[in-house]
Amino acid sequence: MNFKSPFTRLTFAVLFATFFATAAGRFVTLTDAGSACVGWPSCVPVDALGWLALGHRFAVGLAIAAMLWLLRTAWRNYREEPVLLPLTTVVTTLYFGQSLIGATQTLSGYPLHLRVLHALTALSLWIGLAALAYVSAVRSPQPKEYPAVGFRQRALDFLTLTKPIVVLLLLATTITTFLAGWGGWPPLSLTLYTLLGGALAAGGSSALNQYIDRDLDKHMQRTQNRPLAAGRMFPAEGLAFALALCLMSYYVLASLVNLTAALLSLAGIIYYVILYSVLLKKATTQNIVIGGGAGAIPPMVGWAAATGRIDLVSILLFALVFFWTPPHFWALAIVRRQDYARAGVPMLPVVRGEAVTRRQIWIYTLELVAVSFLLPLFQLTGTIYLVSAILLGLWMVWGAWRVWKQEGNKVAWQMYRWTSMYLLFIFVAFMVDRMV
Repeated sequence: MNFKSPFTRLTFAVLFATFFATAAGRFVTLTDAGSACVGWPSCVPVDALGWLALGHRFAVGLAIAAMLWLLRTAWRNYREEPVLLPLTTVVTTLYFGQSLIGATQTLSGYPLHLRVLHALTALSLWIGLAALAYVSAVRSPQPKEYPAVGFRQRALDFLTLTKPIVVLLLLATTITTFLAGWGGWPPLSLTLYTLLGGALAAGGSSALNQYIDRDLDKHMQRTQNRPLAAGRMFPAEGLAFALALCLMSYYVLASLVNLTAALLSLAGIIYYVILYSVLLKKATTQNIVIGGGAGAIPPMVGWAAATGRIDLVSILLFALVFFWTPPHFWALAIVRRQDYARAGVPMLPVVRGEAVTRRQIWIYTLELVAVSFLLPLFQLTGTIYLVSAILLGLWMVWGAWRVWKQEGNKVAWQMYRWTSMYLLFIFVAFMVDRMV
């Protein structure tokens, strides 16, 4: 072990700065000094306890500066490090999450779920810092100089990791259900926090998916130019970026929206990354069917952000997206069949053939349309949604019929595009119906 490397010394400096800030924060909690220092980030202390609380915030600021320097050093000189870079990024994110929780608690009256999250984050932060100090001492990595890459290309690569088109579609289902659940125009701040948390969760999940599939993506024409597959970015960078986004999404939603929305978003991340990307994608032709649940969670997040609960409406919206997923992605899989075959992904058209896939698209489309009528059947929507569901359903049935009866990629590609528009239109109709 080498404790003389510059990065190791910097890590220990951060460790001590964090310890001091944490100890001061503990005294603030035990003495309730926060009540004597109202406001954020600064205040006018009225007594000794107020000065203690203000000193804690100053210590936090110093620790933040040290943490940012550590993060900058890791991303500048240790981009290839498979453990050090992600761990540094996670530790920094945890610290900022801890700071966000602390600020939110001060302004919201210390709710129980934030106190628990604050304690769990503190524990995770200390474990992470200790692990980082150990790893840096054991590996003693030497700083490296990397070829300069233009800021525009670098930013575009990170944006590509998030799959922005997918994020926008998921945010569309989130914001429409959020507005519908609110029943009017909600506060702008809550709207922005909901969208930010949803975008971070979707983008982080997508980046983790690309990290997991980086070798597979090299064999597919559609994905071979992605940053990790093309080698423009080190795997450690992709993993670090993805983990940071996922953690930030939970802190934003839990601190600034509500606990139900945060837990649902976290469930969606775990569903997509673990259940779909790791376990199902390469194991079964039903990967898309079962994995569709991940993309069906954002509407539940939007509804929970507005109402704070899970109820029949959000469950039926989940079902709508769940049954929408197979016709949407199987239509794409028909077009990209050779890509999936080269990559060894057991998509339905690769394993069972196009004829079976086209018939399954027809069957699932009928089920999708049937599910879309459950909302008015349970009297949860009105005339605007019902008329829209009928017209859009007829459109989907016609598109699926053409896919079933006509061979070739043209109708399959058209179905893929139509299903994307259908999902947007049906959720807009639901939003308008609930708000009018």
